Amino acid sequence: MSSKLKILYAAAEVVPFAKTGGLADVAGALPQVLAEMGHDVRIVMPCYGQLDRNKYGLRPITGSFGIPHGSDWIQIAIEQSDAIPGVPTYFVRNDYLYDRNSLYGQPDDDHRFVAYSRAIIEMLDRIGWMPDVISCNDWHTGLVPVYLKTLYAHRPALSGIGTLFTIHNLAYQGVFPADVMELTGLPPELFTWDKLEFYGQFDFMKAGLVYADTLSTVSPTYAKEIQTPEFGEGLQGVLSYRKDVLYGILNGIDDQIWNPRTDPLIPANFSAQDPDGKQICKRELQREMGLPVDPAVPVFGIISRLSSQKGFDLLDQVLPGLLADESMQVMILGTGDQYYHDMLTRLSALHPDKLAVTLKFDNALAHRIYAGSDAFLMPSNYEPCGLGQMISLAYGTVPVVHTTGGLADSVHEFRLAAGAGNGFIFKTYTAMACATAIHQALHCYADRPNWQQAMHNAFASNFSWEGSAREYVKVYEKALRLARNSKQ
Repeated sequence: MSSKLKILYAAAEVVPFAKTGGLADVAGALPQVLAEMGHDVRIVMPCYGQLDRNKYGLRPITGSFGIPHGSDWIQIAIEQSDAIPGVPTYFVRNDYLYDRNSLYGQPDDDHRFVAYSRAIIEMLDRIGWMPDVISCNDWHTGLVPVYLKTLYAHRPALSGIGTLFTIHNLAYQGVFPADVMELTGLPPELFTWDKLEFYGQFDFMKAGLVYADTLSTVSPTYAKEIQTPEFGEGLQGVLSYRKDVLYGILNGIDDQIWNPRTDPLIPANFSAQDPDGKQICKRELQREMGLPVDPAVPVFGIISRLSSQKGFDLLDQVLPGLLADESMQVMILGTGDQYYHDMLTRLSALHPDKLAVTLKFDNALAHRIYAGSDAFLMPSNYEPCGLGQMISLAYGTVPVVHTTGGLADSVHEFRLAAGAGNGFIFKTYTAMACATAIHQALHCYADRPNWQQAMHNAFASNFSWEGSAREYVKVYEKALRLARNSKQ
């Protein structure tokens, strides 16, 4: 097998073109690293109406052509951008399906992503490039492995393509009524409990899990968790059955963007070797957020969706007591459930010198919170991977986390006696355990040599994409071997 692969990376959102969550960050970063390693990597995504076509230099590379869609045909075209260096990005264009105000959550998402999956395969002959592997991401691409193994299996050029299906968050599965089967054009005999049927409905995620050559998810711990009823979202049986080809690969972070030595969005740059700028960042952050400027008070940052999944049900219980009793400041950036908007607004009014809340998304402010905080609080109930804790570590900001998913794989308990560990953890998902971990961080902060060691360990953590990319290549190679062996 050639050491260099041709990889088509299929994702419904990709930075810098369109983003709703962490999938877009991964899809924008991983292909670049793979290309830098010498692989021929291309991306394919829908051509959303909100894309800035001029900014990203989109240009047509095919004329309009028809693809089967249920009992009818629809017209699509393929456009291309070279905005990501070294990684051509293809866009599936059909303005009726994709020219919307949001990426997902449309009543016809079944139509939109059936067409997207079919178009990925139908476009290959027309763009004159055939991949060794298609890297499929989340439910929007779940039909790609199914089509390759069924309707397109008779085409020699397509039948040997390997597939990896990556789960970024199992909670979002793309479940639709059973009549989606007609839309897909797949044989009705595939609508069974061991293939595409899920409690009487059609499940895009399950389709990918059943038919892909290999499977992965975004952390080793999450790969184990999703095989249990607690985290399996009803698909734990399928995942356990396929555990021999299921891999947990921890996401990385883009160290060109998240780097305190070079970050242009923070007041002062700093590093483990020259940390003085972090105190400047803290002082300016306190001033910006309207809290008393006091270098002795520990600052806890939170950048998150405000939801129970992210641990705000615990914070609802522990923050009032902490703010009343402890010398600390908390700075929160994010949006989410109205209940938590209201709760935090009330709490900040009670403690205006200790709690600052910004209910919006602000990328520049996020950089300043990562840089200026002493600790980063991430008490998620579940977290497939998480990027916030990795970013905070890069900035020497010590995380306090619940040990689940990628948090368990990236944050390890600080133990002064051993000089080891890069954060503070709690293992049981309770308000008491969360409060205990925060108190441990506060106690450590009060002993400056201890805290300096914790910061040093945080800075020493490395979550660049290179190591993760090498693991992906191994799984791509296995997928390709499996696909070629099944062809024989």
